[in-house]
Amino acid sequence: MAQAAPAPGGISRPGRTPAAERRSSDVVRRSPDVFDARTHAIGRLVVPVVLGLVYGYWVAANNRLGGPITGGNLLLGFLSALVFAVLCATLLILTPRMPREVHALLWTAFVGCAFGFLYDQRGSFIPTQSSSQGGDVLRTVLMSLLVAAATFAAFFYHYYTREDAFGRRIR
Repeated sequence: MAQAAPAPGGISRPGRTPAAERRSSDVVRRSPDVFDARTHAIGRLVVPVVLGLVYGYWVAANNRLGGPITGGNLLLGFLSALVFAVLCATLLILTPRMPREVHALLWTAFVGCAFGFLYDQRGSFIPTQSSSQGGDVLRTVLMSLLVAAATFAAFFYHYYTREDAFGRRIR
């Protein structure tokens, strides 16, 4: 059975709209959003706070070296948690608006500094007769730079493959 081809500007078929005639390749596919906007807003607040509390506890535990818990130790832990949570929340808000290189560099600096401070609290400044403080400081800086370099490589790759040159997410 032969059918006539439609003429340009001809009669449209009832019930068919241009949107319904699109090919499946024309449709932009998005990953499903499991949570609603309210859950995401709460998560933006809760995640930095929980990470900050874990970080503060870890700093305080490293600082006391298994000794008794003191007021200074608690203060160090709470201040570390507060600074970590505020910086983490600030980066979560500001970095998506920046180019991918700056985005990765800011997270790298944050992770490197946080790791360096945590590593430094392991008791490197306990005075002993056999070790000098200069070697411990150098070791802390080198470990922080190593972690920061690995972090930069991972974050830059992540943002490079998921953002365009202007920082917009690739869909």
